[in-house]
Amino acid sequence: MFKSIFIPLDGSKRAERVLQYVEVLARRSDSNIYLIQAVEPHIEFSGSQAADQDEALEKFKQEIKQAEVYLNNVKTRLEDKGLKIQTEVVLGETVKLIINRAEGLKVDLIAMSSHGLSGLSRVFYGSVAAGVLHQVDRPLLLIRADTDEEF
Repeated sequence: MFKSIFIPLDGSKRAERVLQYVEVLARRSDSNIYLIQAVEPHIEFSGSQAADQDEALEKFKQEIKQAEVYLNNVKTRLEDKGLKIQTEVVLGETVKLIINRAEGLKVDLIAMSSHGLSGLSRVFYGSVAAGVLHQVDRPLLLIRADTDEEF
């Protein structure tokens, strides 16, 4: 049914809640699973801030490395369960990257957790899940994960 499943993660246990559902789907369909984590560049310099350039660049490099380590850990856990996993750290705006990578990889399904934000929290922090939902051109499995508890 689903030969390829795309899962955007953000490093949180809450985002990983979707994995238990994907495991079942992947086993039934012998699916390839693509795990990605987006790292958004947030480095802007002007005037006196330019002096902090090296420190900010180093912090950004550390964020990328942390994302790589995190995805490799998730990959290992899933491969130990017999699943086929590929990982990628991507740089840029999260919603656009999810849509573009899913299209580029021609995946059959995007599976992700919603953090369950509503009201003012959603206004201030936005919602990656809502952004993907409104722009995606393929099936989307969306799991509401209200807590960071282990599953």
